[in-house]
Amino acid sequence: MKRSIEFFRFTLGNGQSISPVALKELWADACQTQHVSVARQGAGFNSGGKAVYSLYADPGLPNLAQVEQRLRTRMEQAHLRPSLIALHA
Repeated sequence: MKRSIEFFRFTLGNGQSISPVALKELWADACQTQHVSVARQGAGFNSGGKAVYSLYADPGLPNLAQVEQRLRTRMEQAHLRPSLIALHA
């Protein structure tokens, strides 16, 4: 079994939140695979007091630029304002 790696990390705009189920559905849709996971860390000093969300998938996820574009589009459609950090090359 492949070990998942973190591809993206983000915070949301003030007053915004997303449930783990909704985030996983959004991420799976962007990746076009169900082999994904998500995590949320509580608000901390380094995140400006906001929760930090992480998106994981199997290594070798194809077409990362397209995945990122779909992710950004899905977030916009969900009226989310993320500060998204890509952790892939």
